[in-house]
Amino acid sequence: MSAIVRRNQGWVPSILGDLLGGEWLDSRATSGIIPAINVKETKKNYLVEVAAPGLTKEDFDVHLNENNDLVICMERKVENKEEEKDTHYLRKEFSYSRFQQTMLLPDDVKRDGIDAHVDKGVLHITLPKKPEAVEKHEARKIEIK
Repeated sequence: MSAIVRRNQGWVPSILGDLLGGEWLDSRATSGIIPAINVKETKKNYLVEVAAPGLTKEDFDVHLNENNDLVICMERKVENKEEEKDTHYLRKEFSYSRFQQTMLLPDDVKRDGIDAHVDKGVLHITLPKKPEAVEKHEARKIEIK
């Protein structure tokens, strides 16, 4: 879909990603978390789906930045503490994962109607189209006489 463009990549990966359908690595992603993102279009909405197994709504931040771009952030911190009784040593294991994706939105998105929810390991973001965009007329061929 060419209406929503990822902004965090250089122009070459963006063009190749559109042509080849491949996912390009986000330089801001760490610890190997690069979720799959689907973007669908209906007559009334754009639908963004982000694969996020095991994450909850508290692990996400979805907002519009100062340029009115959609920003999707995922952050997960896991910390396990285990004390070994015979040495009084505190062993600490932790992991930290962060992902951020910025998407340039089409002009026909009604920005104050954006909705997001997490269901069964998928973040769903609904981007409603402005009413005048939904009511566009069908394209038709005009006969030349």
